[in-house]
Amino acid sequence: MLAEALEHLVRGIVDSPDDVSVRSRDGRRGQTLEVRVHPDDLGRVIGRSGRTAKALRTVVSALAFGENVRVDVVDTDRRR
Repeated sequence: MLAEALEHLVRGIVDSPDDVSVRSRDGRRGQTLEVRVHPDDLGRVIGRSGRTAKALRTVVSALAFGENVRVDVVDTDRRR
């Protein structure tokens, strides 16, 4: 449910909504939601001084009802 909500929010922000994907992973420290967007939309999702990303994290943590959830915006230009 959290991944779908986050994906819906991010699709409303970006210019290329078809390139948005949210992947959920469970780890020791709770759930992690990885957001991937088109490289041109990365700045939109992060926002000025990280304000948009912080707002997305706030909304997701409110929806999580006290569960440990992290939101990571993944830079798709980075090679693993």
